[in-house]
Amino acid sequence: MRIFSLALNLVNAAEVHHRLRSMREAELSRPQDKVGPLPMTDDSVRGTVEAILADKDNDANEQRIFDTLMNQKVEIVLTAHPTEVNRKTLLRKYRKITENLAVLDRPDLHPYERSVALTSLRRIVAAIWGSDEIRRRKPTPQQEAAGGNAVIESVLWEAVPAYLRKLDAQCRVSLGRKLPVSANPIRFASWIGGDRDGNPNVTPEVTREVVAHQRLRAARLFLSDMNELYNEIAISSSFSPEMEELAASIVDGYDTKEKYRRVVGHLRKRLVKTMKACEMELAHMGTDSARKAASHASEFVTADRALLGWDDSEAIKSKEDLLQPLMIMYESLIATGFELVAEGRLSDIIRRLEVFGMTLVPLDIREESTRHTVAMDAITRHLGIGSYQEWDEDARLNFLQAELASKRPLFRTRDMEANVMGFDPDIIKTLWTFQAASELQPEALGAYVISQAKTASDVLAVMLLQKQFGMTSQNGNMMRVVPLFETLDDLTNAPDVLSTLFGIPAYAGAILGKQEVMVGYSDSAKDAGRLAACWAQYTSQESMSKVAEEAGIELTFFHGKGGTVGRGGNPALYRAILSHPPRTINGRFRVTEQGEMITQNFGNPAIAERTLDIYTAAVLREAFVKHVEPTDSWRRQMDRVSRVSCADYRGLVREEPRFVPYFRQATPELELGTLNIGSRPAKRNPKGGIESLRAIPWTFAWTQTRAHLSAWLGVGEGLNSDDPKDKEELREMYKNWPWFREICDLIAMILSKTDFSICKNYDDILVDKTPELMGLGEEVRGKLVKTREAIVDITGSHEFVGPHVQLLRASTKIRNPYVDSINVVQAELLKELRNMPEDDDPEMTAEVREIKNVRKDALILSITGIAQGMRNSG
Repeated sequence: MRIFSLALNLVNAAEVHHRLRSMREAELSRPQDKVGPLPMTDDSVRGTVEAILADKDNDANEQRIFDTLMNQKVEIVLTAHPTEVNRKTLLRKYRKITENLAVLDRPDLHPYERSVALTSLRRIVAAIWGSDEIRRRKPTPQQEAAGGNAVIESVLWEAVPAYLRKLDAQCRVSLGRKLPVSANPIRFASWIGGDRDGNPNVTPEVTREVVAHQRLRAARLFLSDMNELYNEIAISSSFSPEMEELAASIVDGYDTKEKYRRVVGHLRKRLVKTMKACEMELAHMGTDSARKAASHASEFVTADRALLGWDDSEAIKSKEDLLQPLMIMYESLIATGFELVAEGRLSDIIRRLEVFGMTLVPLDIREESTRHTVAMDAITRHLGIGSYQEWDEDARLNFLQAELASKRPLFRTRDMEANVMGFDPDIIKTLWTFQAASELQPEALGAYVISQAKTASDVLAVMLLQKQFGMTSQNGNMMRVVPLFETLDDLTNAPDVLSTLFGIPAYAGAILGKQEVMVGYSDSAKDAGRLAACWAQYTSQESMSKVAEEAGIELTFFHGKGGTVGRGGNPALYRAILSHPPRTINGRFRVTEQGEMITQNFGNPAIAERTLDIYTAAVLREAFVKHVEPTDSWRRQMDRVSRVSCADYRGLVREEPRFVPYFRQATPELELGTLNIGSRPAKRNPKGGIESLRAIPWTFAWTQTRAHLSAWLGVGEGLNSDDPKDKEELREMYKNWPWFREICDLIAMILSKTDFSICKNYDDILVDKTPELMGLGEEVRGKLVKTREAIVDITGSHEFVGPHVQLLRASTKIRNPYVDSINVVQAELLKELRNMPEDDDPEMTAEVREIKNVRKDALILSITGIAQGMRNSG
């Protein structure tokens, strides 16, 4: 089992290297005059600019393309969603393997250097073999945040300025214009340490600690940059008047002639002071992780204090504190003929500061709407004005509007601190979240996301709770409030919710003409099935965009996508972005990157640069592409497909009484909790059934058995019709409508990954031999066959085709022999473990307990092995 799992991970590392090598070879194979800073592919900025200029259907020119690029914003939000099955320690080793393979590819390698590289490769593989691949404890939110920070520190800190340098060079070549050093078309944010939806481990104290630690890490990284800059910028000739004035304002004993060094030296002292402030803040928090971070920081600060001397310089509180003097230095160097110096390390530091700020990443907060409703109910009961929960929507809106307009608070904060109001601990925790957010620097925070949002009052309640703790647009510290619509009904009702909100003067005034809405891809697919969810997402975004346009509001969609197709993922980022509904992106694109997708897209500097290039290029191309608008007939057809598909999906998942027992017997769903891959529980409600199961374990379980049911159930029924005209129209839609074609191609890709015999083997070994349950397994596989036939019929081919499938075939040819074997062993392990006594059985002997523990470890290895072989989990 272990050797197969290791082999699959090694295949993944080799594929990463091959991907990097292929990109480089493709570019170097071009004529010398055609080689550019960025690759010449359709999904790169270089290829996109050339395609836009060559397109006769638009009136684009270099200036318009450049202006569009300068105004667009892509924000990638890192989340701790538990889909990365590998430990961080092992991920680092596999990255080292990829790097060693690159060394071995060098044609000029000396025989001794080759020998050293091969020995290093063998050493890493041996170390992996000797490592424990199993997480023995669930990570804490702080550890998850540290993992996200590690991606920034080890990869993105270098990859982001490297990419922006190449983008600058490409703009000069293709558009004849220089990319401003302050331009940041790519940004990052995070949920890690702020996402408390269904995760009791994310407390207000955790959020404070994560933000403090991120400030500490940012200060440390910038201090390292400043040390390098200090050594490079010993210029003592001419300076701009602004630079002279800045240097004169610093009196700390530095050489008066080397004025750049004087400024940099002063900034280094301020960064050390910043680190000391973070260290003290962490030390006072009292948690083990905070004390550990503070202790490590203390050693670092002590060393730099001895190096730099110590004075009473102020700590750096915001990005502007550091950015302003750096920009004066940059502009002075440009003005005095030292442009080459300005465009070196200094420009990299400025670009890092623009992208990461002084907090590494702004932290979103996410909480479920019912938590706010319960808190508001406790407050209204305390005030003696009734039960907020029992009020209808109009009554809630009237109350919330009145309180937002009022200058008095709902209650005294000191009463909450002493809990003289007698609130439940969970309510106090909800309120303390707002208190904690109000005490943080505004740039440390991003959006306040409301999961399970259903009504306008859900949004206004969060605004009122922010106001209670002093977070308002007038004070400049209000977090933007982002409703997350994630079920079929919620997506359908979302345009009306926005219309209500935009019609409230106090709300429209507070948001300053901008609104963000999050679209839930995972839960909508789990609620209604893939096709119905896709069509609801499409029509809802269309309608919300129209509502916002009529109200004069700039609307940004935040796309909550997972890595797998069943959760809204798409391995082809460029095509995925281009297939969004027309007039819904408008140069603004916010999206989640989760779990194993963070590793796949940002685990290596070169691949990270390529990912950033694709995101930038896709949003740029979308602004100029001529979208195919669905005809009225196509819309009616999609309404029919959605209705039939949803009914078939829900008929099995919700209404079939045999389904839940079958699901839990035929998949390792109940055993997935042993993986310890995330800090949050698998269910929002521990007592709930399938409906409360999160989308990740729902998808993860079906991926393990190679059934992939969550991605295709309902599709076959929806695409089939007794009317030949329907089938002909669906073929026409596939041929002429990119959005529909992309969905069908993705489903074809997933279907090509299903394995009929493997999933049947799970049934044969694990499912009770009753006619009811065994019959349900046959019905499910019958639906799989029907879906395959429907996709093949619509695409007009005798087999699965499309770019996704072609890309997959070469990879699966290597992997499947290993994965097939692990699947067979996993089914046997599940059967054996389920027949063993429960862990708390007092009659279980020590020998049986030891055997069971060994089998448990083997099962965990099988789960991780299959996830690596399939290249995704949930």
